[in-house]
Order: sequence, then structure tokens, then C-alpha cells
Amino acid sequence: HLHRASLLLPALEAALANFSAGAAGGVVQPVRTVLPVPRHGGYLGVMPAYSAADDALTTKLVTFYEHLKDSSVPSHQATVLLFEPSNGTLKAVLDGSVITAKRTAAVSAIATKLLMPAFAEVLCILGAGVQAYSHYDIFTELFTFKEVRIWNRTKDKALKFASSVSGPVRVCSSAQEAVTGADVIVTVTMATTPILFGAWVKPGAHINAVGASRPDWRELDDELMKNSVLFVDSRDAALTESGDVILSGAEIFAELGEVLKGTKPALPEKTTVFKSLGMAVEDTVAAKFVYDAWSAGN
Repeated sequence: HLHRASLLLPALEAALANFSAGAAGGVVQPVRTVLPVPRHGGYLGVMPAYSAADDALTTKLVTFYEHLKDSSVPSHQATVLLFEPSNGTLKAVLDGSVITAKRTAAVSAIATKLLMPAFAEVLCILGAGVQAYSHYDIFTELFTFKEVRIWNRTKDKALKFASSVSGPVRVCSSAQEAVTGADVIVTVTMATTPILFGAWVKPGAHINAVGASRPDWRELDDELMKNSVLFVDSRDAALTESGDVILSGAEIFAELGEVLKGTKPALPEKTTVFKSLGMAVEDTVAAKFVYDAWSAGN
């Protein structure tokens, strides 16, 4: 029911705008609670949300483990629970990993549609995990790039990615090679220190920074963070959870929802960064979309 993430775009755009509208938007969600699992180097995140516009109530439970010895186990695993808002009954348990991958890529696509330069020809993806695939799928569906490049810390994964997606992808031997001259850059890595540097980035490029979801992790260096116009999904979350934002001291220009509402300009002529942490309300509208499609089919 979610093979094409682009189907989520209208619901996600509405949810982002409603979130940024404050109380009037009817979205209730705290910043996620993250519980460390010190013995094993992992984390458990809890992400509840209610959307009045959709009358949908969910919570997502997500585990993420930094450096697993067993690479057959994904670094992120998730489950979404969908409740009946009127009485609290559990209606459905959904695969949160698929929902997370698709809604995250869809929100990056929304940011890219608003913020990328007018004549974007080169897409660069840093990282070759689950999010790399979901971003590739929606970006090549919605936009026309003349070239797609990929870099990954272990080249084998990048080669596997290039051979398994639907279109031609150039595998680069360094992040710098992949990024040089790129118009749109997606960072979807498990990096804890910067892998993308401002000195490499073409002026006017747009960056979707998706990894580094802890206050002490980075994907982007200070130069890039400070010399770009910074957009986020949630100000509160970015100032609590994003090492890229906190450690660089970069100033947040706008939430994506403010651009969608028309209260802040998009500025596609500037070098822009969208720092995506992912919000519970994104899971809520995606879970409701899947549940409604499944219900209609039954």
C-alpha cells in the first residue's frame, strides 16, 4: 500500500504545515523520548503524535544501533501502533521500518521541490542503506536528473546499490568526488563526525541531511552549516537532537511547514540545508494512509 512514496506528499505537506501552525494546526507531539541501551550501544525511541486534521493517533517505537557486528540486522527497526482516537483501541500494528523509509524520503522530496536550484542536473547520495534506496526511488520519480552519483564508506555496498536500482548510477571513490558539482545532495549515513564539507559544495546546491540524529553526531561541517540557509522539520527537535545544528551553532531560518504555509520564503537561489530528524506526525499520516488503503481493499 506504500510502494510509491510520492502518494504521501499531499498528506505530509498538510501535516508539516499544520505542525508549524502551532496549536491552531491541531498537531500534538512531544520531542521524541530516547532511551539509551548502554550495554549494547543502542537506543530506543518513542514517538507519539495526534493529528486533529486526520483524526489519527499513533506512536512509533524505533530502535537504532550504531555499529552492529551482524550487518544482516538493520541499524534502524521500527513499529507503528495506530489507535482509534475516540476510545483508545489499538487498530493496527504496522511495519514502521517501511513507513520510516518512505515518509522520510517523501519529506526530503518536499524540501527539495521547494529549495533546489532551478536547473538541477546532478543528484548525489552519500550512504547506501535503506534510506538511500527510498530517496533514490522518489527523487528519480519526481525530478529529472542527468546524473546520479553515490558514495559509501564501504564501496561494495555502493556497487550493490548501483546494480540494483532502476537507472544508471555512478559509484564514486570519495565523498568529495561524489559531491563536487552536485546540485542536490542527500546524506543518509551512520556517520558521527562530518563526511560532507562546505568547501566541496557548489554554491546554490541543496542538501538534505538525514543522518546524525543524536546531539553529538555530525554529517556536515561547521562551514557548510554556517554558510547555508538552514531549514528544519521541527525547531524544538533540531535544537535538542541534531548535532549538526547544536554543535555548529548555525541559525535556523525556518521550519519546512512555514515555507509550505507561505509565512517564510524558500530561497532556492541560496545554498540550502534541510536538516531532517523525522517527526511522529509524519508517521501518523503515513500509517493512516496505509491503514485506509488496506481497509478500502478489504
